[in-house]
Amino acid sequence: MTKAVNERELVLAVLMEVTENGQFSHIVLRDVLSKYQYLEKRERAFITRVTEGTLEHLIEIDYILDQFSKVKVKKMKPVIRNLLRSAVYQLKYMDSVPDRAVCSESVKLAVRKGFSGLRGYVNGVLRNIARDIGDIKYPTEEVQSLSVRYSCPEWIIRLWRQSYSIDVIEKMLDDFLREKPTTMRCCLSRTTLEELTKKLREEGVTAEPHPYLPYALSISGYDYLEGLECFREGLFMVQDVSSMLVGELAAPKAGDRIVDVCAAPGGKALHAAEKLWMAERDVRAEGNGGGHVEARDLTEYKVELIEENIERSGLMNISAVCRDASVPDEEWRGKADIVIADLPCSGLGVLGRKADLKYNASPEGIESLVELQRKILSCAKDMVKPGGTLLYSTCTVNPSENIENVHWFLKENTEFEADDIGEKLCAQLRESVIEKGCLQLLPGVHKSDGFFIARLVKKHKGRTGNEERYPGI
Repeated sequence: MTKAVNERELVLAVLMEVTENGQFSHIVLRDVLSKYQYLEKRERAFITRVTEGTLEHLIEIDYILDQFSKVKVKKMKPVIRNLLRSAVYQLKYMDSVPDRAVCSESVKLAVRKGFSGLRGYVNGVLRNIARDIGDIKYPTEEVQSLSVRYSCPEWIIRLWRQSYSIDVIEKMLDDFLREKPTTMRCCLSRTTLEELTKKLREEGVTAEPHPYLPYALSISGYDYLEGLECFREGLFMVQDVSSMLVGELAAPKAGDRIVDVCAAPGGKALHAAEKLWMAERDVRAEGNGGGHVEARDLTEYKVELIEENIERSGLMNISAVCRDASVPDEEWRGKADIVIADLPCSGLGVLGRKADLKYNASPEGIESLVELQRKILSCAKDMVKPGGTLLYSTCTVNPSENIENVHWFLKENTEFEADDIGEKLCAQLRESVIEKGCLQLLPGVHKSDGFFIARLVKKHKGRTGNEERYPGI
C-alpha cells in the first residue's frame, strides 16, 4: 500500500520553494511541519533533518554532484537537481538510511514527478556516488577548501578574512553545521527558573542552565514546542542568549518609556517589558510604576506576530504598533528612556538556523543594509531623552554593520557616547567587549549565535565626558 504522504516528496517541495522560488527555508519548513503535524515524530524528524541538512551542505553537495554527473548541477532540471541534492545528503550524512534505499526511493520520486525517462540517470549517478563517496578529492586552496567543506560562499570567507583569523573563521563555519539545543528564556513574571526546569523535566525535556544568564536554559529532547504545556502556558520564550543580552544591557528602571523600533517577533521587547515589570514590582504599590514598552515594526503581519507573543506572555505593559523605523517620529522626540534598535542585517551570525541566508547575501546587499542601518539609527537617536540609552544590535559578525556603524554614529552624534558594559556581563563575556560599550559574539567561539550589541548613552545637557551617571547603570 502506497503511503498517502511521502517524506522525501515533502523535502523536495520545500527545497524547490527555497532554491527555485527564493522563499525562506525556516518559514516554508515550519508551514509544512505544521500542515503535516499528524505524521509520526520520526517522519517529521526525517523531513527536518534532510531539508535543513541539504541546505546547510549545498555547496559541498553540488561539488560532489559535479564530480559524478556529465550534466552539471546548474544545467539540471530543477526537480532532478533538488532530488539529487537531498539524496546526496542522505548518502553522505545519514548512515541510518541504507544506500540502496536512497537510490531506489530517489528513482521512484523522479518517476512520480514525471521524469521516468531519467530514472536510469538518477540511479547511475547516485550509485556511483554511494560507491566512491569516501574517495572524493576536495580543493586544497585555503578559501576554496573552507568554502566546499563547510558550504559557505567564497566571498563571505574572504570578507571575514579581513577581520578574523582562519582558525576563528573555521570555528564559526563548523559551529553553523552543528546541531545545538534550543535556547529559551524563563518568563520570570510567571514562574521561577527552578519551577520551569522541574516542569520541563516532567514533560520529558532535557533542560540545562546556560552559563551566560541565570534565567536562560538550553532544552532538547522534545517533539515540538507547541506540544509542551510549559510553552502553551507562556512560561518561556524561545530566544538565543545573545538576544537576551540586549534586554540585560538595557537594564530598565521603574517608570521607563521604552521603544523597540524593529521588534518582530518581539523577543527583545518582551524581555525589556518583563525586566520593566520586575523593576516596578516593588514600587508599584507606592505609585512609582507606569513604565511602558512600545514594540514597533514595518508591516501589519509583523505586528500581528508581536501581538501573538504579547498575548502569550500575559504582560500588560507592552503594546505593538505598525511604524516605519526609517521615518523620523517627531511625537517621540526626546521622550524615550531606552530605544532598542535591533536592525535588519545580513544575518551572517545565524547561518546555523537560517542556512539559505548565505546563498542570498551579497556584498552589494550588505552595502545597502549599512545605509539602511544608519538611516534608522539617525531616526532612533532622536527619540532618546538626555541621559537615556540607545541599544544597537545585529545578528551578524561583519564589522561594517557593527563596530564601523558605531564609529560613524559617535562621530556624527557627539551628544552620545559609548557606555561601560563590562560589569553588566558575566565573567566569560567581559573579554569579548571589543571596544567600550561594544560586545561582539562569534559562533563557535561563544556559546551563542553571532551577535553584536552596542550600548550608547545620550549625555545630559550641559555635561560632557564620562562623569555623568545615567539611568539604569
